[in-house]
Amino acid sequence: MAPVSSVVAGSAPRPPADSIGVLGWLRTRLFSSVLNSILTILCIGLLVWIVPPLIDWMILDAVWSAAPPEVCRAAEGACWALLHEKARLILFGRYPYVEQWRPLLAMTVLIVAIALSCNRNFWRPWLAGVWAGTLALFGLLMWGGVLGMTYVENTLWGGLPLTMILSVFGMVGSFPLAVALALGRRSRMPIIHALSVGYIELIRGVPLISVLFMASFMFPLFLPSGVKVDELLRAQVAIILFTAAYLAEVIRGGLQSIPRGQDESAKSLGLNYWQTTTMIVLPQALRAVIPPIVNTFISLFKDTSLVAIVSLFDLLGSLRLALADPLWRNYFIEGYVFVALIYFFFCFFMSKYSQYLESQLQTGHRP
Repeated sequence: MAPVSSVVAGSAPRPPADSIGVLGWLRTRLFSSVLNSILTILCIGLLVWIVPPLIDWMILDAVWSAAPPEVCRAAEGACWALLHEKARLILFGRYPYVEQWRPLLAMTVLIVAIALSCNRNFWRPWLAGVWAGTLALFGLLMWGGVLGMTYVENTLWGGLPLTMILSVFGMVGSFPLAVALALGRRSRMPIIHALSVGYIELIRGVPLISVLFMASFMFPLFLPSGVKVDELLRAQVAIILFTAAYLAEVIRGGLQSIPRGQDESAKSLGLNYWQTTTMIVLPQALRAVIPPIVNTFISLFKDTSLVAIVSLFDLLGSLRLALADPLWRNYFIEGYVFVALIYFFFCFFMSKYSQYLESQLQTGHRP
């Protein structure tokens, strides 16, 4: 009788060596086909051609220490001495030089409040009090006029603090208005529906620069004689109104993605319209559109540079102000690289936080 071969429990044929590990990753990601192999080789060649000269210009041959423009002209690399000379003007704009510790401290307080708000463990009622205190302290530091601090008009605010003010207040102010507009557009009441649709389509049909122009130059013409509205406030309201229109369509898309069965189930439990909307429909809708909401906020953060049209010097406007110096005008590339890194840091943080928040809030909804 022939022996019966038995298979040892747990034993299995090993996969090919070129399909696992580093070789497997390279084969599946970079060289999975002839076309991908050609594109990979071209990209490697492009990087070899671009990266070494870029490193030489940015790091090895650059002027890092404080130096006059004459030293930069003799160098072959970047002139980071521009930042030694103009960094405070770029970051704080026309804010008085000796008082620039105040916007620095105000930004620090605001960033700490944002960091606390990003932690879900701190989503408690007392967080509203933290924000109230943060905004009060921010205004106290920026305006001054008390506790021995000199008064600084907001027409002198600029740089990164102004960018953060416009973007943070724009995000906070536009969100509840966008929710109201999204609900209004889905409303069965003809007047509310018509007003919401008219507002959204009107604002979305014009660029932000037009809204800022109307708020800053046309709106004062309709005010009574002697009545004046602050320029920064007008620009802030224009940004809020503009962002709310775009954000409303994002939220409306989230509302339409919720199955009708959710609403019908809520009605069967005896919940009224507002209870159904606030406790069941709206939370699910907002959770479904986290990526486009954050994308709108990122666009808002970058679009604050358009306030230059109304003579407000945000981060990018302060850079242009710094480059107005003829001695440093030739080193505009270094200035734009510095500002681009700041924009990238904030936008990258918002992008990564949206991914984190999406993964946290969609527990149990992914296959």
